[in-house]
Amino acid sequence: MNESFRVAKMAALLVIVTGAPGTGKTTLARQIAVDFRLPLITKDGIKECLFDRLGWSDREWSRRLGWATRDLIDYFVGVQLAAGRSLVVESNFHSQSDTPKFLALRQQYDFRIFQIWLTANPMVLLERFILRWATGDRHPGHVDHLGLEELQASIVSGDYSVLDIGGEVYSLDMTDFTKVDLAPLWQALRTALQDE
Repeated sequence: MNESFRVAKMAALLVIVTGAPGTGKTTLARQIAVDFRLPLITKDGIKECLFDRLGWSDREWSRRLGWATRDLIDYFVGVQLAAGRSLVVESNFHSQSDTPKFLALRQQYDFRIFQIWLTANPMVLLERFILRWATGDRHPGHVDHLGLEELQASIVSGDYSVLDIGGEVYSLDMTDFTKVDLAPLWQALRTALQDE
């Protein structure tokens, strides 16, 4: 095996963008993927493809497709890491259910983790959640208007905390998008990717 390929494979960087719904994860992950030319796997991107192919109805159906989406995320991330590719993955990962999955990946592949954890004032998140449904900015299959109480409970219970999986953690408060300075994050990502 070519030694340079072996080094590149071991040096892959998994950039995880996580946090509660409404923190701006997808927008940030897309910007990172474009600026750093990295493959991007997003939860809503996959789930909305499933909605378009299989249809949508109620909250239970949305949950079922949500679990299928998480399985596909695990699969796609594993495929990229097996190939030694750095990539960005975005979702509202849950510390309890998703931490063991990432730890299992670390047992299988050599890669580094750069976790970006987005937070915001809970009331602001709820307002955004309601607004994006009312304005039609979200695929109707998410049936967000039926999940408001569920979101409130998740935010209060701390479901969207940092994943305890090692690696670097970079936190951003996204309460006011106009006050977010991404330059330090971009520099940290640039440094991490140059270490490959």
